[in-house]
Amino acid sequence: MRIDAYNQINQLYGVSKTRKTGKTGSAGNANTTDQVSFSSIGKDMQIAKNALANVPDIRQEKVDAIKARIQNGTYHVSNESFADYLVSAYMERAI
Repeated sequence: MRIDAYNQINQLYGVSKTRKTGKTGSAGNANTTDQVSFSSIGKDMQIAKNALANVPDIRQEKVDAIKARIQNGTYHVSNESFADYLVSAYMERAI
């Protein structure tokens, strides 16, 4: 067992004996307050999150338009495009 390697690691990372700094709650630390600040990216993400929360998950006007076309018999999907979509969706999940 190599103890000298352990000592070298301690020296490298500055690990040493613990030092007592004083009692907690002393008068010198009474004026210290915690602060939190967010970066501009964090603020932008919060704005985007709030904007998305106000958008509905389903675009009802599109759903209504497709329902009307199906009921009228004017909604047609080619077999080839449906098969291509089905195969590509399967391949994405398989990987």
